[in-house]
Amino acid sequence: MRRLRIGMAQINATVGDFEGNIRKILEAVAEARSSGVDLLTFPELAICGYPPEDLLLKPQFIEENLKALEEVTKHSSGLTLVVGFVDAKGDIYNAAAVIHDGRLCGVYHKIYLPNYGVFDENRYFQAGKECPVYVIAGVGVGINICEDIWYEAGPTTAQAYSGAEVIVNISASPYHFGKGNFRERMLATRASDNVAIVAHNNLVGGQDELVFDGNSLVLDEKGRLIARGKQFEEDLIVADLDIEAVFRTRLHDPRWRKGTLLLEEQRQRGTRIVVSEEPSTAPKPSLPQRQLQVRQFPGEVYDALVLGTRDYVTKNGFEKVLIGLSGGIDSSLVAAIAADALGPSNVVGVAMPSRYSSPASISDAELLARNLGIKLITIPIEKVFQAYLEVLAASFEGTEPNVAEENIQARIRGNILMALSNKFGWLVLTTGNKSEMATGYTTLYGDMAGGFAVIKDVPKTMVYELARYRNSLAGRQLIPATIMDKAPSAELRPEQKDTDTLPPYDLLDPVLTAYVEEDNSIEQIIAMGFEEAVVKRAARLVDTSEYKRRQAPPGVKITPRAFGRDRRLPITNRFKGW
Repeated sequence: MRRLRIGMAQINATVGDFEGNIRKILEAVAEARSSGVDLLTFPELAICGYPPEDLLLKPQFIEENLKALEEVTKHSSGLTLVVGFVDAKGDIYNAAAVIHDGRLCGVYHKIYLPNYGVFDENRYFQAGKECPVYVIAGVGVGINICEDIWYEAGPTTAQAYSGAEVIVNISASPYHFGKGNFRERMLATRASDNVAIVAHNNLVGGQDELVFDGNSLVLDEKGRLIARGKQFEEDLIVADLDIEAVFRTRLHDPRWRKGTLLLEEQRQRGTRIVVSEEPSTAPKPSLPQRQLQVRQFPGEVYDALVLGTRDYVTKNGFEKVLIGLSGGIDSSLVAAIAADALGPSNVVGVAMPSRYSSPASISDAELLARNLGIKLITIPIEKVFQAYLEVLAASFEGTEPNVAEENIQARIRGNILMALSNKFGWLVLTTGNKSEMATGYTTLYGDMAGGFAVIKDVPKTMVYELARYRNSLAGRQLIPATIMDKAPSAELRPEQKDTDTLPPYDLLDPVLTAYVEEDNSIEQIIAMGFEEAVVKRAARLVDTSEYKRRQAPPGVKITPRAFGRDRRLPITNRFKGW
């Protein structure tokens, strides 16, 4: 019986950390070797991290990446490796190195370069043109990279009809909620359509706004799941592949012969490169059973936020974070995420009550801090606010108090947080959600002041779902019921409520999704049954707030279309759909 033991190292690489990435790769090599793995794969651009963006324009970066590949190659004795790196051959390519027993045997260049959403690969890379098949331990293996497998008649098909029984796809597929199920269905279709085993090795970890969920998959020739990697964690997935089953299934599939003839007519057969003809005869240790529970919404979103926050903070050299605690739901959720990501001892909350802060909000912030086990500093802002009003009294004379006075309070708080950040080296986490960012219900240099915006892509209604989920994990009201139940308010004037300025969030959020994420017109959204006044008001707020969003800190992407990397609109813009 022909079998191939494959290992997929689902590692958390860091952009530009060649030393750290090599260390992770070599640790996985050692573990795979002890597990009797024949073929060990790593994610897309594992050597340099993904996405490297304009670092690719620096020749020294490319050279360091090639040196790192050489170092990995030296430590590959007894194994075949597939490692993502940047190849430089007259131009630069997003590439996969095929390494066997201390030597580089081949290089695959990514053919389909994504240039949409968060992707910008045409800016940097030349596209590959060849679809070789590598004979590894006597098995035909097609190797391609991320986007290549998303195309129905792409490299996967060419490689399968050229003799590939196993398709290895190394990937850096970013997360948004719901994508894991969609990706799994697509991979299952590729496997069954091409009657080939598909091994999809995905990156894990946070990189600026992006989170990679891991969730690597091995699917058999009928599209059935063989093995799965952990979600949002590093993992080494080892599986035995039954190559004989691929051969038997192809014998019974008449589509296979017709497809092969068509491919020959179009002269798309790939080159066969022999890496190793004979399978390993060394005895292999038995593999333990893997039983992973896949998290769905809202658990997967919460995990993504925790991982994205942890990696942004730690990869950028910070140890502690600072959060303004208002006693509201947004800051409470951010504090819970931060405590889970970094540990309670590395999270500091700051309560900054004003003349408009209710006693309940102050006590709620104190209770939350006790529940989470985080330090709470209380710094009243009344004296500073009064000083501002006195300084501005002459300039404001003859005017009624309005949003200017309200926003002074938010800016005082932002200033205090940044002062503590400067003094102690703590990173400020902002607490604005996507509904607020969309409509501009935020204060520049106030509640937007900080280094990382944890929930900037989380709609307000989802904030409540995530808070309830976190409480369910704790088995108690970790985020107090008094916070969950109170009406949202910025508390910048007497009896203020968010609904004074915005439609209720359960009406607003679906409109924002339709307008921001789906690009529906005003007329189309109204036709969905939404009130015309609400739709036009929401669209106007979104369009006139672009200048604010352009100045916002980065935050974790968890929806299909996030502000910043996904949605890029000009600030100066007279096109108004409303």
